[in-house]
Amino acid sequence: MAFDFIFMLTEDDRTIADARARLDDVLAGGARHIGFKDVGLPFEELKGLARDIRTAGGRAYLEVVSLDAESELRSARAAIGLEVDCLLGGTRPGEVAPLLKAHPIRYYPFPGEIVGHPSVLAGTVPSITESAKRLSDLESVHGLDLLAYRHEGDVPGLMQSVCAATDKPVIVAGSIDRAERIEAVAAAGAAGFTVGTAAFKGQFAGGGRGLSDEVRAILSLTMAARARSTAPRRIALVAHNARKSHLKAWASRHARVLARQRLVATGGTGAMLMESVPELSIRRLQRGSHGGDQQLGALIATGELDAVIFFADPHGHHASDVDLMALTRLAILHDTPIACSPAAADLVVAASLGG
Repeated sequence: MAFDFIFMLTEDDRTIADARARLDDVLAGGARHIGFKDVGLPFEELKGLARDIRTAGGRAYLEVVSLDAESELRSARAAIGLEVDCLLGGTRPGEVAPLLKAHPIRYYPFPGEIVGHPSVLAGTVPSITESAKRLSDLESVHGLDLLAYRHEGDVPGLMQSVCAATDKPVIVAGSIDRAERIEAVAAAGAAGFTVGTAAFKGQFAGGGRGLSDEVRAILSLTMAARARSTAPRRIALVAHNARKSHLKAWASRHARVLARQRLVATGGTGAMLMESVPELSIRRLQRGSHGGDQQLGALIATGELDAVIFFADPHGHHASDVDLMALTRLAILHDTPIACSPAAADLVVAASLGG
């Protein structure tokens, strides 16, 4: 996800009793990433909540609040049964990861030592950063859930240290309750943050206004903070043969900005760009004709891309149309921007890359 926020249907580390009714307000406000805890509602109600989030085009998150091993494993099994997109939290990746291995759930455990309920992050900045490094080295870990504002030390320094220590996305959770904290999270290089209790208390739009207004206020603050975000975006670059020269010219023009991002490209496109714009670091997939487009589709489906730049040949043959249509459908389904021309790609740069 480009710098964004996850709306948690929770108060005081519990899913709210009327979560399903409030979901409509959250969706009306424009939130697309929506989560809840594994406590507060019966399993079947949580399952319906997750289903409704996905049906509405959102991405569903479950955050673990368990402190003991048995409860944490039960939460991981709940995430599988609920079919959420992401599991946030927990401190036992060695035991949880094997449970998730056969499932498409993205896993973001807590770095550091978590104590108490509501949860508090204990330890020093160096010890938490070292924990983050160890977790990030695990293939089964897709990102980190950092309880930064539940730490009593240097919170901005902690966020910057953890974000600098990993190339995986960091979500900042816990007590994000004002604009200054959202800006600090963005400046530290995090991929996003969670908001729950503070929104239900009306701390963003002002007391007495509706929940949809709270969501809109948080979205507005998020978009403003996005301009300060130092987190690299994950951008896919691909072009049909007849449009590769257009992509080469476009990438050369935006080389300074693109050099700060994490780029992935299908094989032929990647080879062309690495030769013509050598300052770019590009992860190459298979050539499009050998499955590269399908690999891109998988990255979209798992939320690992922030945007797709696909310079399509408007005069291409039928096979090219099918590949583009498949990627476009996935991009729409998973709310991932896709630009098919230089002018559209310029808008992506202007809106989210600081170009």
